[in-house]
Amino acid sequence: MPENVLGLSTARRDWNGVRVALNEFHCAGRVSHHLRHENETRLNILLEETGAPCEPRLRENQPCPVGYVPRQLLFAPAGTEIWGFCVDARFVRDTTLSFDLAVLSEQLGTRFNADAIDAPRLRFSDDRIWTLTKLLSDAVNDPDPSAQLYGDGLTTAIAALLFADAPAPATNRKGLAPWQLRRTVEYLDAHLPERVDLTRLAALISLSPAHFSRAFKASTGMAPYRWQLDARVRRAQALLVDSHASLNEVAEATGFADAVHFGRTFRKLTGTTPAAWRRDRKN
Repeated sequence: MPENVLGLSTARRDWNGVRVALNEFHCAGRVSHHLRHENETRLNILLEETGAPCEPRLRENQPCPVGYVPRQLLFAPAGTEIWGFCVDARFVRDTTLSFDLAVLSEQLGTRFNADAIDAPRLRFSDDRIWTLTKLLSDAVNDPDPSAQLYGDGLTTAIAALLFADAPAPATNRKGLAPWQLRRTVEYLDAHLPERVDLTRLAALISLSPAHFSRAFKASTGMAPYRWQLDARVRRAQALLVDSHASLNEVAEATGFADAVHFGRTFRKLTGTTPAAWRRDRKN
């Protein structure tokens, strides 16, 4: 490891043509290190830094020409060498997104802005991209099946903001045709406790993932991941009323990691615990 880096942990997950690496560095002093993923087009965001501000550099001994900004982002095209530097680091948490541009372009159904792809951007700021990437980072270790559609939607939105030309303004937002919505819902119902990919749902009705996401939300008022999560909770409610299954058994049947995870999600969506909800309905 680089000098003064005492420990490093990384969690990884792939979504929708994007590989996400969530990194935590424990440090003690001056740190200068060559950033990984040099051969990939990538975005890096700083989630947390304790100590002096972190600084991206194009050369190890050449200070960054851009001054410090909060919630800084770094974009580097494939083949661009980037160094990280901090005069006195204690703890750093960041996320790197590595993009498969061919896959993303096909899924978004749009061309990418060449200016956005070909030039590095040091210490730029975009609250929308930062917030979406923070949400994606929080989902890296989430075992819940709905986290797949959730992450697919987030990566699509991040790539559109980062790379795509702005679409022509639309006079209205069209939803799915009735047969498209029916086929999508039937597929989701058949695979309710499982991970479902956004690309698979879009392919069922011959749409790009980006177009599908917009049209699905226009038709249902929900993003695909939220629809799946809501449907899982509704199925859990049916089991709570119609069976004597334990909370652990209901959680397992509806794809939750355990009764605690199930209870937390259930309360978030309904405002009450599964046990209290069952008791009220039974009485």
